[in-house]
Amino acid sequence: MVVAGAGIGGLTAALALAAKGFRVIVLEKSERLEEVGAGLQLSPNASRILIDLGVREALEPRVIVPEAVSIFSARTGTEIGQIPLGEPARFRYGAPYWIVHRADLQQALVARAAATPDIDLRLGCQFEDVASYAKGVTVAQRRGGSRHQEPALALIGADGVWSAVRNQVFPKTQAAFTGRIAWRGTADTNQLPSQFKLGRVMLWLGPNAHLVAYPVSGGRRLNVVAVAPGTWSRPGYNESAEPVDIQSQFDVRNWPGPVRMLVGAVEGWRRWALFGVDATSPWASGRIALLGDAAHAMLPFVAQGAAMAIEDAAVLADRLAGTLNDPAGVPAALEQYAGARQGRVVRVQRTARRTGEIYHLRGPMALGRDTFIRLSSGPRLLARQDWIYDWRPR
Repeated sequence: MVVAGAGIGGLTAALALAAKGFRVIVLEKSERLEEVGAGLQLSPNASRILIDLGVREALEPRVIVPEAVSIFSARTGTEIGQIPLGEPARFRYGAPYWIVHRADLQQALVARAAATPDIDLRLGCQFEDVASYAKGVTVAQRRGGSRHQEPALALIGADGVWSAVRNQVFPKTQAAFTGRIAWRGTADTNQLPSQFKLGRVMLWLGPNAHLVAYPVSGGRRLNVVAVAPGTWSRPGYNESAEPVDIQSQFDVRNWPGPVRMLVGAVEGWRRWALFGVDATSPWASGRIALLGDAAHAMLPFVAQGAAMAIEDAAVLADRLAGTLNDPAGVPAALEQYAGARQGRVVRVQRTARRTGEIYHLRGPMALGRDTFIRLSSGPRLLARQDWIYDWRPR
């Protein structure tokens, strides 16, 4: 098997496939794996898969188990509700809710892959082309000035929202700008008041924007992400942003002091335009399939982008397991994988979009939202996530 892309989805797919007995080559165009983004929330539907793949030992010292999601109203500046996590979530779903720095998760996956003899991780090696034939595919890859062709049973495109595999195999499926821009950065928790040092996710809902903050790096840093509408739509993940850009979105007229304090404490802002990929578009063709953002990049409002890629990896490996001794069955297995995943991912993608609309309500609609959250008990708010968090590979 060849997997294009050594992000979270690609590395998880490699580990899952190797666990089923496949030899896996992972192609990654970057010469080294660098941190892109900062914090990740891994709900139980994702953490249980990583645990089953043997990543827990390397990852657990680097994760934080948040006690709750605290929801605040920008209108009043007060907490309007909590979604319990921590032990209640672990007991309810049989797996923990983790917060982790993306770089820490990637390092843990790389370490596990390096310890797996059947995984060949090739950095600085870019997917270039694929050709299908009756019994497999030939994957062309480029390293520096040299070009090499690799025969394989199948090609899995896990190369992100700007997927080269998708562009070649499904050229009609293109990433589309969602009209939202995200800013991210981290702050030193030692420079912040004690209210920001609690082990929780803090979510502020305001007019036409929201801000989320949670601890990473063992609690030494606070990951801060703000999302608001905009027209800037340059592709990419990691462009520097001027503080004035974000400060203009979170001014004193609409946002309380704690939010403005957080915005001012971030040491360096980065920004990226949020693009989506329609999950109803094709995922598989013959011996080629897409996974993660390449198939279904989504808005981050239910914190499921990485989790859906991890789920994809588990289902992909399960469906392909039966082809280890029957290579002719690979195309059918990839179609089964796509069929098994699309319905759920489409629902999550739509839920993320609707959640963003709710987060950004204004006026009387925002007041109604806040009242509903205030009157809902913590367990009731958590139970609304059952269909996401209690998922298991089938």
